[in-house]
Amino acid sequence: MRIAILDAASVNPGDLSWGPVQSLGDTCIYPATAPQDTVSHIADAQAILVNRVSLGREELARCPALSYIGVFATGYNLIDTSAARDLGIAVANVPAYSTGAVSQAVFAFLLHIASDVAGHDSLVKQGAWERPGGFDYSLTRTFELAGKTIGLVGFGNIGQQVAKLAQAFGMQVLAWCRHPRPEWEGPTLRFAPLEQLLAQADFVSLHLPLTPGTHHLIGREALAKMKEGASLINTARGGILEQQAVVEALDSGRLRWACIDVLETEPPLPGNPLLHHPRCIATPHVAWACRETRERVIRLAAENLAAFFAGEPQNVVNGVEPRR
Repeated sequence: MRIAILDAASVNPGDLSWGPVQSLGDTCIYPATAPQDTVSHIADAQAILVNRVSLGREELARCPALSYIGVFATGYNLIDTSAARDLGIAVANVPAYSTGAVSQAVFAFLLHIASDVAGHDSLVKQGAWERPGGFDYSLTRTFELAGKTIGLVGFGNIGQQVAKLAQAFGMQVLAWCRHPRPEWEGPTLRFAPLEQLLAQADFVSLHLPLTPGTHHLIGREALAKMKEGASLINTARGGILEQQAVVEALDSGRLRWACIDVLETEPPLPGNPLLHHPRCIATPHVAWACRETRERVIRLAAENLAAFFAGEPQNVVNGVEPRR
């Protein structure tokens, strides 16, 4: 089997082994693939593995040998899955591989807001602790997470894990999803309509895939319904937020903080107004990228690929069966 990895450096910049994939066939590894090189990099590969390369109908139609696309991710919005289905190309994702890493990142944002470790460290290094009378607590604003309410927009694997962490910190959890499970409710967890969640949550954390129905779900209308001074966390997909509306909500004070790991356009354009806002905390789409998590996604993507060509497909998202 001929395999091409189109953007290897985004998953493995050199600190991990490609052995699980290479053991399955002749593997060509490209650190990155520019749009104009997509077709030539796929060439006569029967299977490709990608992380952030966009694949549309035009590119796929020019690759007749291709029968399988494996995504090093849970989300697959960069792939035209309908076109792939029409062309008999299976698309498989890796669900739940990053649950621990992303939920950990959500709490890194929460704890940064609540305890401001970096801000205190900076003040100490500036000599603020050495002044007569000791440290002036009014220089920073810290608070307890216990008793606060976190609203989880989406309640899949990551949302559920964030809920467990929040409950361990003594927080109340409101969750919104398409199929609520009332039997999961208890003293610290309730399902609620989106409007109610936005109005009551001190923190709103997004855990949805990017689809036509979730694109700009959190825009001006939704932000206007949020609790005054609440904070917003997005480790899901950038397109769920209407970026300019978030900037305006920060400027008006409707939002106290915006914590983002993802943008609608990545990498960002120079001077992005959200990234440079003084009350935006940003990381460069790395919530999922712990070493253990990247190692896991490589192994699971290889398992998906092996299963498909063994005639036992798993995690195929567009319904295409192996060619007989």
